[in-house]
Amino acid sequence: MDQERQELGRRERDILALERRGFSGPGAKERAIREELGLAPVRYFQLLNALLDDERALAHDPVTVNRLRRVRDARREER
Repeated sequence: MDQERQELGRRERDILALERRGFSGPGAKERAIREELGLAPVRYFQLLNALLDDERALAHDPVTVNRLRRVRDARREER
């Protein structure tokens, strides 16, 4: 119960902030992930996917989380 009330950590907030940005060309997002967050892109996307199921993330940034959930759901339906 207490865990649900906790706010997102810095890394989780930074991941959502990066997702709000637009990126100009191929590789730009991956470069930002490595340089700004110090994460490998594969690990970043694992963390992002877990965040999309976290109610704290939804409360923190509902527009971004709902947009990304729609994208994820659409990709799952294509498979």
